[in-house]
Amino acid sequence: MASYQRRGDNSFLLVAELGYDANGRRRKKTKTIKIEDKKLLRTKKRLNDHIEKELYKFQMEVESGEYIKPEKMSLNEFVKHWEKNYAEDNLSPGTLESYKSHLKVHILPVFGDMRLEQIKPKHILDFLSDLKKEKELSGSTIQYAYRVMRNVFERAAKWEFVQENIVAKVERPKAEKRKVNDHVYDEQEVEGIFKEMETEPIHWQVFISLALACGFRRGENLALETDKIDWDKKQIRIDQSIVRGEKGRALLKDPKSYKSTRVVTVPDSIMLLLKQLHMENTRMRSDARDRWKENNHNWLFCNDDGTHFYPTTPTTWWKRFTKRKNIRYIRLHDLRHTSATFLINQGVHAKVISERLGHADIRITMDTYGHVLEAADQEAANKINDIFTKKEIRNS
Repeated sequence: MASYQRRGDNSFLLVAELGYDANGRRRKKTKTIKIEDKKLLRTKKRLNDHIEKELYKFQMEVESGEYIKPEKMSLNEFVKHWEKNYAEDNLSPGTLESYKSHLKVHILPVFGDMRLEQIKPKHILDFLSDLKKEKELSGSTIQYAYRVMRNVFERAAKWEFVQENIVAKVERPKAEKRKVNDHVYDEQEVEGIFKEMETEPIHWQVFISLALACGFRRGENLALETDKIDWDKKQIRIDQSIVRGEKGRALLKDPKSYKSTRVVTVPDSIMLLLKQLHMENTRMRSDARDRWKENNHNWLFCNDDGTHFYPTTPTTWWKRFTKRKNIRYIRLHDLRHTSATFLINQGVHAKVISERLGHADIRITMDTYGHVLEAADQEAANKINDIFTKKEIRNS
């Protein structure tokens, strides 16, 4: 037998009966749930149906021995609950995979066997300190681990497994800002790369050229299809991305943000390379015949059976290419930063750069490339000063 009681505007106490003990006392377990859906709270029948389902599920958990009191639940056990009831529906597959990786590698080995109520702010501080000093992890990795823990404990507090989010009491760890200009190529280096690229397969020539000239992200490049190219206007439409999803599977998804959907004008020289690649893909499809697997998409960067490249393939190739050609290595994503830096140095307005890169807000552009913009601004001031100096000399 099971029942429930309303405890507040959106709070309900579930009661699961377990009969009587040897002394004749009733045995029961209780659980409090909160319902955030205001529309559901206003509809009596739907609300009752929802609570009855939760009550039935709770009774089954209790009878099967699967139910664990919140105060006795370990972080290992809660993370399973968090993943099933929150993460799978509210995090993108790529983000969920990243969260799970940080939990498995960094967090659960330390806290997994501890009960939720046992974990205190001091433990979090010691953990973050250990990641920095003993594990010697980067600032961004430590910040991400903090972000994952904060998300998990935010759910634990919201669902009343703990009284409060103890991670929120610990300040977000600081990380040194990565200076973009330390991780970009200069013009001479880019010229050298293009020279070395001449003997590489045409698809890699196009891939790297688009990253450098248009600032496309890896996933945006991978998701390019022939019908996204306007050959007459020399433009490419970016409206999708290919990323790693759950369990390493490739996933076609919408761009990173609303502003990431954009149309970018492409230089003439790269348009010529695009036409060469399109012709090569057409020939490859003709040769493949029955081996061609892809019938729904006409991917620009594809295998010999028409399927798109796996998300990590470009990164692997780029590492091998730079090593083979003895080129100073920077991340593939840093080609995007190189593109932005070139535009800034050419005097292109930050608003235009923001739109080409698909930043959600121009403030992201200003923050990411602030020091480069400052240097360009100083150079502009120097040029103006030269003009006024010459004017003063003429007037004297």
